[in-house]
Amino acid sequence: MDRITTYALFAIKAFLSIAFLAAGGAKLYGVAMMVGTFDMIGVGQWFRYLTGVIEVAAAILLWVPGLRAIGAGALLVTMIGAIIAHLAILGPSAMPAAVLGLLAGVVLYAHRREFARTPG
Repeated sequence: MDRITTYALFAIKAFLSIAFLAAGGAKLYGVAMMVGTFDMIGVGQWFRYLTGVIEVAAAILLWVPGLRAIGAGALLVTMIGAIIAHLAILGPSAMPAAVLGLLAGVVLYAHRREFARTPG
């Protein structure tokens, strides 16, 4: 990677980490807005905890060599679910989830070779 690409990827990962540590932490802490959002979804609060754990863990994995693609993939899948939830249940505010999903997709693409590596 050239220098500009390296810095851009670093900035994207930093932004995603901050966003998902905050969002996942709010879910795990039980911020009222998050509790209400997951009540509207109707699956149960266990799903809020699961989503929070995935978001926090994936944000951390973005920085672990060999696991960055897994972290980015987990965030991408989570954001696809968020887009579906917004469009089907919560309302038309799916754009933030779409932007975060797109950024996670960029990171996933940048680290796609990590999936080809075999242990040992």
